[in-house]
Amino acid sequence: MAVFLIGAVEITDESWVSGYAVSVHDIVHKHGGKYLSRSGNVTHVDGEPSNASLIALVEFPDMDAAQGFVNDPDYEKFRESRLEGSISTVQLIDDTDVAGTIPYLKKG
Repeated sequence: MAVFLIGAVEITDESWVSGYAVSVHDIVHKHGGKYLSRSGNVTHVDGEPSNASLIALVEFPDMDAAQGFVNDPDYEKFRESRLEGSISTVQLIDDTDVAGTIPYLKKG
């Protein structure tokens, strides 16, 4: 089952960005990940606005691969630099569709 990593980043110190972008790309691929989007074209539609200047969407083949990336020792220093130089969140979701398990929610 595919798993998606969603990262939302508000950069507060740009000193980490270039090293992160170059190196983390390879670590993602090492774990079977594929970038679906890395975009600064963020349009707020509803709810509490985020100050994220970049959102990344990465697909992994399964939760083990996604967790392998998140917990990779090679990623740790880049993760720390991101956390120090940004306000950011990272979430993992699987491709479960709850439609059909809730009576009022149609599939498709």
